[in-house]
Amino acid sequence: MTAVSVIALAASGLVVGGTASAAPVTGATAAGDPPDGVGVWRVDGPRGSGLDGVLRLDDAGQVTLDVVADGATVLSATRLGLRGSDGDLTTGLTFVSRQDRRVADTYAMTTGKSLRRSYDHRESVFTFEDAAGARLGIAVRVARDGVAYRYLLDGPGEHRVDDESGAWEPAADGPAWMQRSYAVNYEAEWATTTAVEGHGATSVGYPVLFQQGDRYALVTESDVRGQWSGTHLAHEPGTLRYSVELFEGRPVTSSGASAGGVASPWRVAVVGDLPGVVGSNLVDDLATPAALDPGADWIRPGRSSWSWLTDPASPRDEARQRDFVDLSARNGWEYVLLDEGWDATWVPRTVRYAHTRGVDVIVWFHNRDLRTQEQRDEWLPRLKAWGVSGLKVDFMDSDSQEIHQWYEDVARDTARYELMLNFHGSALPTGLQRTWPHIMSYESVRGMENGVSPERNVVVPFTRNVVGSMDFTPVVFSRDNDKTSRAQQAAMSVVYESGWQHMSDRPEGYDAEPAALPFLRNVPARWDEVRLLGGTPGRDAVLARRSGDRWFVGGLRAGSGAPLRLPLAGLVGGAAVVDLLADDGADGSATVHTTVRAAAGQTLEIPTADNGGFLAVVCAATRPGASCLDEIEARPAAALDVEPVEADVEPGGTVEVTAAFTVADRDVTRVRLTPDLPAGWVADHGTETVARLGAGRTARVTWRVQVPADGATGTFELPVDVGYRAGREQFTAAGQATLWVTPPSLTGTHHVSDLDWIDETNGYGPVERDRSNGEAAGGDGGPLRIAGVTYDKGVGMHATGSVTAWLGGTCTRFTAVVGIDDEVLDKPGDTGVGSVRFQVYGDGVLLTETPVLSNDDGGVPLDVDVTGVRRLRLVADEGGDGKNFDHADWADARVTC
Repeated sequence: MTAVSVIALAASGLVVGGTASAAPVTGATAAGDPPDGVGVWRVDGPRGSGLDGVLRLDDAGQVTLDVVADGATVLSATRLGLRGSDGDLTTGLTFVSRQDRRVADTYAMTTGKSLRRSYDHRESVFTFEDAAGARLGIAVRVARDGVAYRYLLDGPGEHRVDDESGAWEPAADGPAWMQRSYAVNYEAEWATTTAVEGHGATSVGYPVLFQQGDRYALVTESDVRGQWSGTHLAHEPGTLRYSVELFEGRPVTSSGASAGGVASPWRVAVVGDLPGVVGSNLVDDLATPAALDPGADWIRPGRSSWSWLTDPASPRDEARQRDFVDLSARNGWEYVLLDEGWDATWVPRTVRYAHTRGVDVIVWFHNRDLRTQEQRDEWLPRLKAWGVSGLKVDFMDSDSQEIHQWYEDVARDTARYELMLNFHGSALPTGLQRTWPHIMSYESVRGMENGVSPERNVVVPFTRNVVGSMDFTPVVFSRDNDKTSRAQQAAMSVVYESGWQHMSDRPEGYDAEPAALPFLRNVPARWDEVRLLGGTPGRDAVLARRSGDRWFVGGLRAGSGAPLRLPLAGLVGGAAVVDLLADDGADGSATVHTTVRAAAGQTLEIPTADNGGFLAVVCAATRPGASCLDEIEARPAAALDVEPVEADVEPGGTVEVTAAFTVADRDVTRVRLTPDLPAGWVADHGTETVARLGAGRTARVTWRVQVPADGATGTFELPVDVGYRAGREQFTAAGQATLWVTPPSLTGTHHVSDLDWIDETNGYGPVERDRSNGEAAGGDGGPLRIAGVTYDKGVGMHATGSVTAWLGGTCTRFTAVVGIDDEVLDKPGDTGVGSVRFQVYGDGVLLTETPVLSNDDGGVPLDVDVTGVRRLRLVADEGGDGKNFDHADWADARVTC
């Protein structure tokens, strides 16, 4: 093991997020061996930054890093080092060598505070050795906006780290802002405290903001990529010491490549005045460079409607989801999110409807359904084929090394299929949005779904949102109106940055606040620049973001106070036009829109309601028009009807599919109608073209489609795509027929588990045949067992789940014994927790249903008349208290035909 190899690692792509220069750094050249193993080394920051890192080795062989601003220590990282398979590298160390360099880069982002970034860092790599000859590298980076360090373990092979020793210590007590505790999903409450008090919490999640006089230090981490677990801070009550701790104290293990060793994540202190901290990109600057082109046309930030927060039953309702598609379409928002509860039988239809309206679709996923490579290989191409644009993946709820490796894996695989990502129930952003630019956002915050806290609203812009995109899911007018004003809700759409900004009210909530809609139609999701114009964490914030030639400014306040100030100096050169959305009245129950012309450099004072705010759009007075708000151009009023909506067809049979396309409000040209046939299916003709279609006229085309005689049975979608031009713009529309390719009709008695299912969905893993649901993997259930009675045959589900079987109209009775499987009683700490309503449908009509059943109800017999039913659908619906442990058994389920 040599010092040269540690230095080589520091210069490798593992460590450097940019282009390295071999030029020495002025004032930071190697100092040689310090006498008696004691030394002080300074790493100068970029010229004019006023920041330095000072590394110290004391006479006990322990290393400390001081963060120094204009000659004064702001905070220190004390007793740096690691313990593990390489030894105890926290004490008894001696200095070996130092190597210096400049690290600079320019890069592009798709999300965050700006699209174009550049940085210029100074880096020194120090190598230390213990008495046994084991070596530890410590890389120190100094930037204009902070100081960071990381550990380097030299050489190939496995390195196990049992404990990370360092601790952050502010130079003095002072105000601090942090979560009240560490939570694996970073959804703990935020509040104001002091460094010594620390809310009394002994475990604190990143980031933590410390105030030291007129300077601030935000402590966090960067570049966690599966080589390490996430870490958090352990506070020693009554002290200034915040130790870095591995997740749950678990060891981490990494293997060094043949060309080098292992690099830990960066431990980061963002340092500066408050505008400097809020505007910092240091977490991204330190991260691994992009693994794919950020300019790829499929990576598209945007605004999205989202139904679950204010209409939680709606994700199961196809018709209601179309209302949210229409909400996005009329406001010019790019996306709609289908959250938990969507059904695979109608998502493709909804995607095609949304595309007709110019809206793309995001779908929710539980991470357990994407955990393995096999699961991703199954789901991702299917979602791509449906036309889905991205995924919201939820409930990781861990900071383990394994889950951070999974983030890498799922980012890599979704990139292959050009699917964007949003992580909920997630770890904190640590720069992965730079590495994988199709990651649009993270939750990792106590957002709107946890209710409203005015203090939290004005802490997170200075803390959580500094380190990466934050899916707070703001702008809710119809809920918690007593806790925040509607103008403050609207302002959140600017103050909180998220690559996907989920507007979270129902259509009726937005329609009830018409003054706000022009602003919400104009607020973008990509930004060129950010400036903090004023504020104090926990009290108020006025933050401006620039997009092109316009500045969008959001103001928030907790409690009451003097008018918020909007300084226009530096936003535009000369006179300005300001469109202002403010509180209308003292209670903030409505908004009012005014447009004013302001002199150059003027500061506007904007009164607010208690817990109120404002949203402003500022542009130069020379911009065309009397307002800064652009009108959203209406899309053509196009309609595409495809018949039949649903139909049955036998293998080898034919079906007529008719598409009728109309544009009500304008003439269109170059209309092309094309059927998109499943593999092996044949139509009597292909694309039909109409050169010109007058407003209100209909183009109608019929195809005679033949199904292969030896093809698979099941559910097939037959889309029809339409391309057309309106003026110079190209548009598309889409619709589909859903065809059920049916097996032969049944005779005799059959167990449902022995039939071919033409459709199935399940809340957790696959539906099981002749087994209980078990866990997420196929075949992992046990025997079907209800109230101590074991059944050889049946169907095991997890609500919400369903199967559809083809009967063909020849059966008369369906019988089963239904109930919660006894396996949930074996869950540690949980007994009798399952709750399921069992439903039986025939050709879409509800034939019977049970009350909500729990384990205490045992097995309930069903005997249902299914005379003439062609499609039998069995549904396990969760009982309304969450779907954990809702293991639904259809024991001895059979049909008599």
